[in-house]
Amino acid sequence: MSDDAIGRIAEALERLAPAPQPAPDMTCADAFIWHTAPDRLESVAQVSRVDLGLLHGIDRSRDTLLANTLQFARGSAANNALLWGARGMGKSSLVKAAHAAAVAEGLPLKLVELAREDLPSVGRLLAHLRAEPDLRFVLFCDDLSFSHDDQHYKSLKAVLDGGIEGRPANVILYATSNRRHLMPRDMIENERSTAINPSEAVEEKVSLSDRFGLWLGFHPCSQDEYLAMIAGYCAAYGVQIDAETLRAEAIEWQATRGSRSGRVAWQYFTDLAGRQGIAI
Repeated sequence: MSDDAIGRIAEALERLAPAPQPAPDMTCADAFIWHTAPDRLESVAQVSRVDLGLLHGIDRSRDTLLANTLQFARGSAANNALLWGARGMGKSSLVKAAHAAAVAEGLPLKLVELAREDLPSVGRLLAHLRAEPDLRFVLFCDDLSFSHDDQHYKSLKAVLDGGIEGRPANVILYATSNRRHLMPRDMIENERSTAINPSEAVEEKVSLSDRFGLWLGFHPCSQDEYLAMIAGYCAAYGVQIDAETLRAEAIEWQATRGSRSGRVAWQYFTDLAGRQGIAI
């Protein structure tokens, strides 16, 4: 075989399985995104987030997650956390805001986002993070859920249980999901009804959520909480509007959307600020 042919084969293999890129300087940013093919941690110059004080209607979950995050960032014991419940109620925003609060205190805490599709590579990611013992990492998996034939949940156990090597002491996992057990209820019921041993068929998947030490539930907000969210945004950004006009417009906005949540409140506020020529 000629040298040219060998060179082309080597190049083809390199494209199929590119070599991992060197780990970045972990002090260059407060947040990173994990990518594969090739494996790399990409720094995030500016995280898209809202201030912790603007998250209304989730006080108990806010205080619990913040306390857990600060404990971990200071080197104390802390739990993995599953934030589950209603859409648009601030689950992802709370994770990012709690991280920002720890960074504001000067604590060496980094946020690393991991996509559900990249869960099979989590072992390689943990090896990178284990090599930085002076830093603490919140591994963030947003909008996590699994279908009936999805095997990615097995990779997640490497973070929660750690296998024989154990989860790195400087890593903790925060996940958000619309589902308490990370999978559709009808799928759970279907496995119970069709399996030879129904309890065992369901237990392996459902028990995954039990491995999170903290379960924080997020429920649809009341109208008063919805209006308080908008009032808080107005105060923070200096938007002036008559209280009765605000109430009428906000209620009409939620009626056209057919739902009421923190996300809907922010969308109305964005429209209001835009009409007043205010950048946010």
